[in-house]
Amino acid sequence: MTNFMKKKRLSIYIGLASMLFLTACGNDEAKESAKSPTAWDTIQEEGKLTVATSGTLLTTSYHDEETDELTGFEVEVVREAAKRLNLEIEFKELGFDEMLTSVSTGQVDLAANDIEITEERKDKFNFSTPFKHSYGIAVVRKDDLSGIKTLEDLKGKKAAGASTSVYMQMAREYGAEEVTYDNASNEVYLRDVSIGRTDVILNDFYLSSLGVAAFPELNITIHPDIKYSPSEVGFVMNKENKELEENINGVIEEMLEDGTIAELSAKFFNGADVSKPADIE
Repeated sequence: MTNFMKKKRLSIYIGLASMLFLTACGNDEAKESAKSPTAWDTIQEEGKLTVATSGTLLTTSYHDEETDELTGFEVEVVREAAKRLNLEIEFKELGFDEMLTSVSTGQVDLAANDIEITEERKDKFNFSTPFKHSYGIAVVRKDDLSGIKTLEDLKGKKAAGASTSVYMQMAREYGAEEVTYDNASNEVYLRDVSIGRTDVILNDFYLSSLGVAAFPELNITIHPDIKYSPSEVGFVMNKENKELEENINGVIEEMLEDGTIAELSAKFFNGADVSKPADIE
């Protein structure tokens, strides 16, 4: 074979190899461009964060009596987080069980409603960096403590709350009869204990303390001897939306560091700083 033919054949091989390389690159680029947008891509494109909250939970998510504006500790925390991410917010007011379902199905981007971080929930959802710390207490009747001395005395008592909350789960474990509501206000829960329709509400210390203080005319009090389960609260997100979790965590950590969350805590929790772990000893 002549040198010319050898060179010609070599140039053909090189040309074919180049074509195959370019075709492979083109296919990779086509595949990349054909990828579906992520949930975070959609949020950024729309410029909006959809947030589930109850609108009935003092002092986390409720409507101001004078203006009827939705406000509360977590409402304002998530508003500030969205602001730092250059996003608007659309709130959807839902019952506790419904908001978790809405996060799972992607109908909302996150839920903000004093939702405690548990190992069981972490299997199903992503949680933000915790920004509220508390512990559990019992709201009972003032005149007789609803006949309850310890958690063991919950057996046979009527416990009010959301069916899937960690507090109702505890009440069931101690043998209480559960009484559930469809996104009812604090007053409904507390009044039912006062009049004897129910006996006890197991719930967060800070929320319950402010709720009891808001209705001094009712026959209710925080049980003096029952404290349990130190807890952490964060925003709840779909397990698939890692980018949202990363971005939310970034601004939450900024807000913890610069004191924004401590300031909001003092405003809504009567001067207390819920951003620090609670001491129940």
